[in-house]
Amino acid sequence: MTDSDDALLPLDAVRPPASSKDTKGAPAPAPERPVARVVVDSPLPHLDRPFDYLVPDSMHETAEPGVRVRVRFAGKLVDAFLLERADESDHDGRLMPLERVVSPERVLTPEIAGLARAVADRYAGTLTDVLRLAVPPRHAKAESEEPAKQDPPPAEPSQTESAWNAYPTGPSFLDALRDGRAPRAVWSALPGARGWAGATAEAVRATLDGGRGAVVVVPDGKDVALADGEFARALGPGRHVALTADLGPAERYRRWLKVLRGQVRAVVGTRAAMFAPVADLGLVAIWDDGDDLHAERLAPYPHAREVLGLRAHRTGAAMLIGGYARTAEATQLVASGWARPIAAARTTIRALAPRVRPAGEDAELAKDQAARLARLPSLAWRALRHGLENGPVLVQVPRRGYLPALACRHCRTPARCVLPPTRRVALPPDPRTDSAIPIQGPIPGPIQGPTPGAAGPGHLCHGPLALRGGHAAPYCRWCGRVDADWRCSSCGSPRLRAVVTGARRTAEELGRAFPSVQVRTSGRDGVLATVPAARALVVATPGAEPVAEGGYAAAVLLDGWALLGRADLRAAEEAVRRWMNAAALLRPVAELVVLGDAALPAVQALLRWDPVTHAERELGDRAELGFPPAVRMATLTGAASAVRQMLDEVRLPSDAEVLGPVPVDESGQERAMIRVRRSGGAALAAALKGASGVRAARKTPDVVKVSVDPLDLI
Repeated sequence: MTDSDDALLPLDAVRPPASSKDTKGAPAPAPERPVARVVVDSPLPHLDRPFDYLVPDSMHETAEPGVRVRVRFAGKLVDAFLLERADESDHDGRLMPLERVVSPERVLTPEIAGLARAVADRYAGTLTDVLRLAVPPRHAKAESEEPAKQDPPPAEPSQTESAWNAYPTGPSFLDALRDGRAPRAVWSALPGARGWAGATAEAVRATLDGGRGAVVVVPDGKDVALADGEFARALGPGRHVALTADLGPAERYRRWLKVLRGQVRAVVGTRAAMFAPVADLGLVAIWDDGDDLHAERLAPYPHAREVLGLRAHRTGAAMLIGGYARTAEATQLVASGWARPIAAARTTIRALAPRVRPAGEDAELAKDQAARLARLPSLAWRALRHGLENGPVLVQVPRRGYLPALACRHCRTPARCVLPPTRRVALPPDPRTDSAIPIQGPIPGPIQGPTPGAAGPGHLCHGPLALRGGHAAPYCRWCGRVDADWRCSSCGSPRLRAVVTGARRTAEELGRAFPSVQVRTSGRDGVLATVPAARALVVATPGAEPVAEGGYAAAVLLDGWALLGRADLRAAEEAVRRWMNAAALLRPVAELVVLGDAALPAVQALLRWDPVTHAERELGDRAELGFPPAVRMATLTGAASAVRQMLDEVRLPSDAEVLGPVPVDESGQERAMIRVRRSGGAALAAALKGASGVRAARKTPDVVKVSVDPLDLI
């Protein structure tokens, strides 16, 4: 840290000029490279740059680039990473010394440091925020353990036919990996429960045979477990590690250290594994890149696909983007020539894909009153009955819970909570005084519904009502209170009907329809990894479908309107992805019934098993409308005054288009969208980061969330 940086800090934090006594007591500098450039753990964007410190002679041997250090910054001891050592500093004054070296372990490699800087610039974030995602917290006991000395035994040659032989360009892709080249491919995987994991393991083995390392990122722990088993079979024991958050801090840090120290060169894990410090990286791969679990929830909100793409570009590594469906972003990479497609021939696809049959919902239910008890048309009923004769049957339900949305049975008005809030911080401003009246604590008086002339609608909860079970009273999904005396605000009727049926209610209905068949559920309350080949009904929410031994004999995809009717830019793309992920778990040519209109493009993509054409159409539509990935877009979310102030101050690129701001919710939050050409993405991110830095330097109280290319644009 230099004296010139004092202007950026609060006045009470500026260190006074050093006295002669301080100078006499200053530590002796290191004999070589006495200047340490460190990045301090500070979230302030205007301090997102290296600071120079003095390396004392006592730390000359341990203060190496990449280690964790403690420094005095703004009058406080803070954590920092040492980026590099230098012979001299640009600052003419006295440098403050490093306080101590936390550990001699060089946890931040030059490659990861450069990647973190690139990710921060790409997403208008700070280097510190990215390093929190890239480097796990230190666990002293795991770090002090002696590393294993023995080398893992080499993997035995595979005796089975390569899964890549089913693709015309698959063998050449493996040959390029073995030869140390850097092919970049978008892979449309053939249906099959374990096929993607085995093929990915082959690609990793080819990379290891070429003398380089590999990083594979998958959406969740269920996929990690599946890939972990295939990697162990293909690579041999001890030649890879699996990284997930469920491991706990000690075990996760222990496995991460194995990668850092070069004991293993192959990593599979969830999105945090995209920063795994694999040396001599030869392959980065991501499976199912359309899953929203690949998008980081913490600032600066990077997406694993984009991070791995940056890493492949910077290191010259190969990249593989795989999935049963295809995203518009992956299609954009193919259209630009950055990547090449890998897909099987149509004859091969027809031999392995399920036999898809669409079923209309309202018309089928009107004709078949018996099927109404199970909320299934006759076509789906027959598919379930015939499938159960040969093994397990999968039923995908888009919504979890029992009855997550209710309405008045008489007038169909959505059922809303009519109780007052359980706690209110402030009343609306009094028009006579133009000031708010603060109220803390519970609202006095009994909780009751509104009466004529009482408080207006702004003083009620208005949350959606739902049911937890068949004999339960309706409760509010926002405030959590039970409203057993609910009456419709429009017609006064106390009777309710289901608007959306959840997975647990569906399982209950199927259990009554098939009393001799076991019904198993997989969802948020408990995700099943696998199910046996015995006959059973498996009711699962999207993404929680377990793998059936030998594949499912049939499947029914319920409530297609719930997926396609969402107010989301990616609704159709997401529906195709979820349907194909479930359909891929079936046996070849098994029957699959989807409850959706056959004329819709998303349903047609499933019928023909043609996600590429659907993705190309999606990309064309977004390019015409000006949405990502055809353009780069950023959102500003925060208090209305803060968003408008930032829009007035930010120096946007000349071709930038501002949409909004518009209200986000009832709390006064607003959101504005800024759109530029793809070539202007870097300039947009730099402008937004600069504006955030100015607001931070001013200590502006209202925070504006900046998100570049977010998933939830609409």
